[in-house]
Amino acid sequence: MATVIADGHEPVREFFADWLATIPVPENRERAARILEWVRAEFPQLGFRFAWRQPMFTDHGTFIIGFSPAREHLAFAPEKEGIEHFASAFAQAGLTHGSRLARMRWDAPVPWDLLRDVIEFQIAQKAGITSFWRK
Repeated sequence: MATVIADGHEPVREFFADWLATIPVPENRERAARILEWVRAEFPQLGFRFAWRQPMFTDHGTFIIGFSPAREHLAFAPEKEGIEHFASAFAQAGLTHGSRLARMRWDAPVPWDLLRDVIEFQIAQKAGITSFWRK
């Protein structure tokens, strides 16, 4: 699927319905939908789009966070700088991570406060950035 950008009026669940439908376990699908809706409610200024086969949230056209499902977890990607900044917090929360994403196990509580901190960090760090990705 090509990049599709929301016009700001669509409900998140409806906009990402095709993506959500690819998550085979109903409980995981519902959890992913709730997380996307939470991001939208907590950060209503963020735009959202579907690109690179994942839902993404943006601020003034720059990438803030994206999500992708796997069998055991829902990953979120705040770019390398966000991962590096929060590496110890991820470990304390029981999350594993790679160089560009962190993993929230489907069977563990959602670390809402940490997710909020990651998104706030991204928004603050990218306030003056005009490109989609950091350079």
